[in-house]
Amino acid sequence: MNIPEKGFYYHYKHTGDSVNNYSYEVIGVGRNTEENTFTVLYRPLYESDWMPPADFQSRPLDMFMGNVEKEGKVFPRFSQITDPEVVTKLLNIKRRMYKD
Repeated sequence: MNIPEKGFYYHYKHTGDSVNNYSYEVIGVGRNTEENTFTVLYRPLYESDWMPPADFQSRPLDMFMGNVEKEGKVFPRFSQITDPEVVTKLLNIKRRMYKD
């Protein structure tokens, strides 16, 4: 089974306007024991007015790991961020936004 590593990801809508535009921290993968399905648990690293009262977001694993088509091009829905400079900036944003 292909699962995302814990860490930071950009959603395909990321525009580069800011380092945290459509950026997320993947917390892990959960299993729905009633339906035997898997979901990715993650949280945004940008301000969002539709989050409260939820602390996290979730998406079915296959959807998180899947591709999307936009304007005739195919993109991964989420791509892991590996640039050390960007990861450091996102860690600092995470510390400011979340107290864990």
